[in-house]
Amino acid sequence: MSTIRRQSIIASLVIYIGFAIGMLNTYFLGEERYFTSNQYGLITILVPIASMMYAFANLAMPSYIMKFYPYYKDHLPDRKNDMLTWALLGGLIGFGLVVIGGIIFKDLVIRKYSQNSPELVHYYYWIFPLGFGLTILGILEVYAWNVGKAVLTNFMREVQWRLLTTVLIVLFIFKLIPDFDSFVKFYSFTYPVVAISLLIYLISTGKIHFTFSVSKVTRRYFRKIITFNLFIYSGFLVLTIAQVFDQLVIASVLQDGMAKAGVFGFAQIMATVILAPQRGIIAAAVPHLSRAWKEKDMGKLQRIYQRSSLNQLIFSVGIFFLIAINYKEAILTFNQKEMFLAGFSAFILMGLTRVVEMGTGLNSQIIGTSTYWRFELISGICLLAFMLPLTVILTRQFDILGPAIANLVSISLYNLIRLIFLWKKFGLFPFVPASLYTLLIGAAVTLISWWLCNDLHGFWGLVIRSNIFITLFAGAVIGFKLSPDTQAVVASLKKRILKK
Repeated sequence: MSTIRRQSIIASLVIYIGFAIGMLNTYFLGEERYFTSNQYGLITILVPIASMMYAFANLAMPSYIMKFYPYYKDHLPDRKNDMLTWALLGGLIGFGLVVIGGIIFKDLVIRKYSQNSPELVHYYYWIFPLGFGLTILGILEVYAWNVGKAVLTNFMREVQWRLLTTVLIVLFIFKLIPDFDSFVKFYSFTYPVVAISLLIYLISTGKIHFTFSVSKVTRRYFRKIITFNLFIYSGFLVLTIAQVFDQLVIASVLQDGMAKAGVFGFAQIMATVILAPQRGIIAAAVPHLSRAWKEKDMGKLQRIYQRSSLNQLIFSVGIFFLIAINYKEAILTFNQKEMFLAGFSAFILMGLTRVVEMGTGLNSQIIGTSTYWRFELISGICLLAFMLPLTVILTRQFDILGPAIANLVSISLYNLIRLIFLWKKFGLFPFVPASLYTLLIGAAVTLISWWLCNDLHGFWGLVIRSNIFITLFAGAVIGFKLSPDTQAVVASLKKRILKK
């Protein structure tokens, strides 16, 4: 657990740096003097659409790497390891199919979005480079996790990509990028730049090798790989559609859809901050999960499941309440678009959804690396069948609040189903008494912070309220010894301080 803890902490810090840069980007994108509401809405919706392209194009190659990497590593020398060659080839073929599909269905997209979101139609083809870069990056980063480069991949995806966006924003503000049209076109190549950077690094450091000779491992497990990829691909596709469907529905069915997609997108960005530690934990834990299943080490699986659930819950509860008590005040203090205030209720619901996702631990990764990976597809289909119609119905009825309600209900049921499956099938359960204590402490500290600072406004009001909340929440987590990993980190820090 110490290796996972160390890598998770470092990766989480890197991701938070990335989110800090992302907040700066959001600030400038939200400035009416630089970007209009419709332009902001377009930028926020491009990545979700690119993510959907990635879901169609990757052909489950990242999951193939997660599941079978230990088998290739144990039975092949590095130069004969053909795993990444076939994974990237699969991604290229998959994205070729996406391009063909994009051309065929362009008229359908025009009919759906031309009335409420004409900007999306105008830049339709410029989304494809973004999706291509995300596809290659998604495959490379999972491979990099398994060769011990989880922190690097998190830096490239979360920090480098946002820094590229920052550079484009600065160039646009100072008119070095002459207009928004050029900005979008440059923006569409940000993910390809990151993917190429990671590929060059892995090749130059000898972490990957390419060979088109079919290895004995590929021949031996070929049928299992194909069956596995078919099921996981369908499940991943279902889950990704569920994750990005809400903004697409808003842009399609609501009047002034692009501006409302921007409001929802802003609230979604705030809610996504809650998920920041998850990527670091997943990147650090996946190789250990694959190895534990291969060695049938149920004790290790239970420890990872329980620790990941508790640590993610502590992080998510703290970040959720911290953002919630500052949400409206921050928008007013930093002179962001006033329309963003309308997204507060949506943020609360989406934030609770993220807490549910984080609190249920690595159930998706545990199932996906087990022999019962087919269940990912079954549970994913249940999620999609329930969420899609519910999102459309509630969006028409409750505007941007509708998708947030649909997300909370659907994702909660989805994670409950997977939690029960792991409990009944393997005896794996994520929760401990400290899980309940975390929720109670978070609510209590929020009430105290609000009561003490309700009349404080402006920048210093944000600073004081945030410091009070962080001090009380962190103090309670450490004082009540909620997490063994937190205690280990505190002990390590004390030891280093005393040495100095």
